[in-house]
Amino acid sequence: MTTTAATSTGPRLAEGRGELSQAVLDSLREGRPPTYAPGSILTADPWGEDVQVALYLLYELHYRGFHGVDDDREWDPDLLRLRRELETRFVHALRTEVPGTARSVEEAFAPLLVEPIDLTGSVSHHLETEGELWQLREYAALRSLYHLKEADPHAWVIPRLTGRAKAGMVAIEYDEFGAGHATEIHAQLFADLMDGLGLDPTYGAYVDQAPAPLLATVNLMSLFGLHRARRGELVGHFACLEVTSSPGSRRLAKAMKRCAAGPAAERFYVEHIEADAVHEQVVRREVIGGLLADEPHLEADIAFGCNATVYLEDRLDAHLREAWGQGRSALRAIPPAAAAARPGDGS
Repeated sequence: MTTTAATSTGPRLAEGRGELSQAVLDSLREGRPPTYAPGSILTADPWGEDVQVALYLLYELHYRGFHGVDDDREWDPDLLRLRRELETRFVHALRTEVPGTARSVEEAFAPLLVEPIDLTGSVSHHLETEGELWQLREYAALRSLYHLKEADPHAWVIPRLTGRAKAGMVAIEYDEFGAGHATEIHAQLFADLMDGLGLDPTYGAYVDQAPAPLLATVNLMSLFGLHRARRGELVGHFACLEVTSSPGSRRLAKAMKRCAAGPAAERFYVEHIEADAVHEQVVRREVIGGLLADEPHLEADIAFGCNATVYLEDRLDAHLREAWGQGRSALRAIPPAAAAARPGDGS
């Protein structure tokens, strides 16, 4: 295998949480094929820590890679083979467990276009009305796994679209990436938010503290983004985020203000209140509308992308509310040996 120099700019590798994720780590560290027991993938919990960490590590090779890992491992056939098998388990679990039978865009998105009367199960509502600063910091630490690369997974769909869908998607992404101004890139605004909250804004700093329900939400968009065949699902995922972002951001902006989190923390969510209200219209009318005009057979995929996103976000909400309801951290504890080398605690 032809190798390049190991990258010196990527994030550190996360810690393993089981046989499969450890196999990925050993492979990346030692430059050899991953080794694991036959049949271990078939018996692994697709929602569990081991599978979700393994997928996260494999997907990150397509983003910034890892410090000390050769860049060409991104296309290592043995790692790709393992990723494919893990994805099969993940997709099967999604297809089996995502509730509802919505197969049309209208059915999938109609519930999201109306503000629920009862918001008691909503994490953003909890943070707005009674959340404490430590909970806001935990929420930001966990969400950093996506927001520090905000819009990157969705950019993969651009070359797979044409006409109205492509133009609409590029228009939204242009805003997400700062409209030509590096300081306004949404990922940078989130890094500013983290800095204001006293968190470590380093890309990937909180991977080891992220539980499986959070990792699954990030892995979902990588799964959809890396496969051209899943372009409809990625559009459904992206549209779901845009449709639900503005109301949620309004509640989180109020939470940051109420807890005196600082101007940078407030600004990130205030920016999303206005921007995503506009993006919602563009994504529904131009991106989805254009894609369905070009490829009407993708409607069920768009609906599934939305349904799967809602399902995984609900699982994460349940995890957070359960932990906080018991007065404990929603972050995963880091083993002492690993914690010694970590720059921030996110608590």
